[in-house]
Amino acid sequence: MDSYILALDQGTTSSRAIVFDRGGQVVASAQREFRQLYPQPGWVEHDPLEIWESQLAVARQAIAAAGIGAARIAAVGITNQRETTIVWDRATGQPVHNAIVWQCRRSAGLCDALKAGGWEPRVRERTGLVVDAYFSGTKIQWLLENVPGLRARAERGEVCFGTVDSWLTFKLSGGRAWVTDYSNASRTMLFNIHRLAWDPDLCAALGVPARMLPEVRPSSHPFGRTAGDLLGAEIPITGIAGDQQASLFGQACFQPGTAKNTYGTGCFLLVHTGDRPVASQTGLLTTVAASPTEGRAEYALEGSIFITGAAIQWLRDGLQIIADSAESEPVAASVPDTGGVYFVPAFVGLGAPHWDMYARGAILGLTRGTTRAHLVRAALEAIAYQTREVLEAATFDARLALAELRVDGGATANNLLMQFQADILGAPVVRPVVKETTALGAAYLAGLAVGYWASRDEIAANWAADRRFLPEMNEAERGHRYAGWRRAVARASGWATP
Repeated sequence: MDSYILALDQGTTSSRAIVFDRGGQVVASAQREFRQLYPQPGWVEHDPLEIWESQLAVARQAIAAAGIGAARIAAVGITNQRETTIVWDRATGQPVHNAIVWQCRRSAGLCDALKAGGWEPRVRERTGLVVDAYFSGTKIQWLLENVPGLRARAERGEVCFGTVDSWLTFKLSGGRAWVTDYSNASRTMLFNIHRLAWDPDLCAALGVPARMLPEVRPSSHPFGRTAGDLLGAEIPITGIAGDQQASLFGQACFQPGTAKNTYGTGCFLLVHTGDRPVASQTGLLTTVAASPTEGRAEYALEGSIFITGAAIQWLRDGLQIIADSAESEPVAASVPDTGGVYFVPAFVGLGAPHWDMYARGAILGLTRGTTRAHLVRAALEAIAYQTREVLEAATFDARLALAELRVDGGATANNLLMQFQADILGAPVVRPVVKETTALGAAYLAGLAVGYWASRDEIAANWAADRRFLPEMNEAERGHRYAGWRRAVARASGWATP
């Protein structure tokens, strides 16, 4: 009987599990949302046990829905929301605090102190990142300084830090595996992306004891095995990658200059740059791509946009002007344009290429004739404008021409958004047949490690386009609309008081 690969896709708002076959097609899937916790303005937390319990539940559901039994799962791949920081007791496996989510701004002051101390150039050179509360390093620092007794426990080696991949692997293996991969490690602000090792100087600067950091391995590697009582068999865990790097791999973007954009809670655009890290001059991040080979990194330039799909959720839950995300397309399509309205969704600051922790959301250009349809359309268009900003920066930095932008994520189902994206970019936007490319990338990494797929060529042969969106807007209109967006961003910048 044939075997399958199980991908665990642990995201910011939900946990999913998908069973894939050899053709990279979805056999069965399950998904469960979990709570978002906002203890203070600008703070975002998750309950690590809810993350674990929801991920285990959907893994069991997906296997059951596939009707195959755990014995026919050849390997497990994990992909995860990155930067989200969990610290747990090494002996009991119990978290010491809620997870601090990548969106959380609580450590902005610690970042300011690092900058004042002159650390930003060294952080940039060694990690490829900017000093920002987005990354794990200052989140760990905050926990060590605010959870009573935690620093002493960390120095004694009693607690484990991990991004969500490490947490899930630890729990799935019954506490036997405490690991991460190159791609997730590269998002901590503590990992030297040139030496592929934790950086002792950066750890010292942030006061993070080395004993609380996990082992780092390639993205396709025998990380451990699931405990037999969890899924019904001991299954090899052989693929790990942060969600955006997994998506780049799932989109078969293996060559320099190939690019993808994932439309989720935020948007994350990655351009593969091969085996050379490209230092950005435009405010992008140099990150480690999913790298299957021991001791050999592949790299990408990344533009991280914090709020895109989350703005549509805000229209639904905060303003309550749409019933669900799918309604955004027909409502936006009911007007020919935004009527001059621009929506800058800087709810938690602005990411690339601005890196403004103190920007805040703004809606500009309102008139008495503005309707909910104009607001909804402006929110959708904001996603496309932000994507253009980071894509322009990436192609400038990499000195590479873009042939097309491959897209994935839930919002790619919105044809109006995809067409506007092609229009404002002036480049083709290509949606694949299999839209679950983040989970698919984790599956591919896991399958390569056990010989389920023989090579990247075999993986690339699975990729197929569902629809190509070609630009229809003229250059003058494109430039006029984009100039308006840039003016709106300038108004939103630096709004909050440090």
